[in-house]
Amino acid sequence: MLNLLKPLPEGKKLAQNKVPTEYKKRQLGVLLATCFSYIGYYIIRLIFTTEQVPLMKAYGFTLGQVGFILSTFGIGYGVAKLFMGALADKANTKRFLALGLYLSCFFNLLVGFTSNYYIILFLMLFIAITQAMGAPACQREISLWYSKKHRGAAFAIWASAHNAGAFFCVASVQLATFLFSGSLAAVFITASIFSAIIATLMLLINTDRPESVGLPNVADYSGYAEVDENGKLTNQELTNKAFSTILVHDILMNKVVWAVTLTSMSIYVVRYGIMSWIPSYLPTKGFSVGWAKWFIGIFELSAVPGVILMGVISDFIKGRRSLVCLICSIGMFACLITYFTSSSHLIIIIMLFILGSLIYAPLALVGLMVNEAVPNYAVGLSTGFMGFFQYVFGETLATALIGNLVDKFGWSAEAITIYIASFLAIILLVYLVFKEQQILKMEYKVNNNQ
Repeated sequence: MLNLLKPLPEGKKLAQNKVPTEYKKRQLGVLLATCFSYIGYYIIRLIFTTEQVPLMKAYGFTLGQVGFILSTFGIGYGVAKLFMGALADKANTKRFLALGLYLSCFFNLLVGFTSNYYIILFLMLFIAITQAMGAPACQREISLWYSKKHRGAAFAIWASAHNAGAFFCVASVQLATFLFSGSLAAVFITASIFSAIIATLMLLINTDRPESVGLPNVADYSGYAEVDENGKLTNQELTNKAFSTILVHDILMNKVVWAVTLTSMSIYVVRYGIMSWIPSYLPTKGFSVGWAKWFIGIFELSAVPGVILMGVISDFIKGRRSLVCLICSIGMFACLITYFTSSSHLIIIIMLFILGSLIYAPLALVGLMVNEAVPNYAVGLSTGFMGFFQYVFGETLATALIGNLVDKFGWSAEAITIYIASFLAIILLVYLVFKEQQILKMEYKVNNNQ
């Protein structure tokens, strides 16, 4: 098994005249494979969230117990993502990505065959660990195959797979419910089968790093050199440095990584604070439980065009990702106030549509920003480091904390928690706007002196 996950050696170099065509073909394959694989990951990830109300009714779980299961997943995912990110940097990412999805499907399948609270809690922890293999592998592949000039668009397209996956999760739930007369077991089985098929198909079209198939690395191919906050080149893909050395020197001592990570954590509180509680919050506004469930998918899917557009815009303005994030976050704050204070169904629905883009666009771009702040050999680890804070702190605040606060103080506690998190994100992004401009100036000098 370990041999299968080792990165492939450099392949025989292709003739120069064949490189452009082969590169574009492989880039497309990587983009499709990462996007659809992550749709599969998200179908598995959100099944429990989507089915929280039927599970509470069928198994007698309380809102607090559901919140604890969700937070257990978040903590397990966050911790595992740190280590899986480090492994992804040293693995054959193509196989690593598929393996994680296969394992997630298996553990999700088992959830469908038990109603025991503690067994479900235990299985959700294993699902969290295997889910943690997905994002680091995807983000590493995109960083290795796309240059900074076009990476914003490619990354945004991949990031929109989160949203499409959530929609397809709801669709698979509704299909299984219709076909199997509301069987909860059938819902989990159907999701696992769909995702396993996706993993198999995407394994066939994916590719490990460019050198493994005889192509030059992306910096040489594009002619664009990238630097970190200290002005050092970041194009090295593999390294013999120890995990501890990379963690300390490339992650913990990197101010940009910290600022981006804390920004992402804050927006994650907003993301999960909205999405996780849609099935329980909207009925308090007069929506039916059935419609409330669909609004998870609608909230996620509505973000796809906006996320892609913001990624393209960040490329168009020469990589100023933090500026785009700041503008989105200010708009997000205004929409959140309207979402929580309005009693109009139409306005609440409109706000969910708009919030989809305004939340997920900065989330997508900060994921790219943290990758661009480190050398290519640390992309997976930077993803894992940020994921640790996103889920161990961000999602935990948005699920366990909000769930318990709502139990004691009502839904106004959810709104206050989310307002605080969105304001913190805005403050951090103001700092990143200025820091990013300094880095872009250094890159301009490096590329014009070559």
